[in-house]
Amino acid sequence: MANKPTIKNKIRRLRFDHDEMTQQELADKAGVTRQTIVALEAGKYNPSLLLAFSIAKVFGETVDAVFEMGE
Repeated sequence: MANKPTIKNKIRRLRFDHDEMTQQELADKAGVTRQTIVALEAGKYNPSLLLAFSIAKVFGETVDAVFEMGE
């Protein structure tokens, strides 16, 4: 059985580049919990399409600038 594909992200780097935004600040702006951001950054959770767009919008980026398909 093949491994389940994951979605890699640049959230941690983008938070740092945006005045060292905290996980809680990003969570509040994206409408999720801090635990969701923690799980995303750790690669333990794949975002919904809506969440991916919301996070990208917070950073003023496209979805594919924030997320990419892993293996």
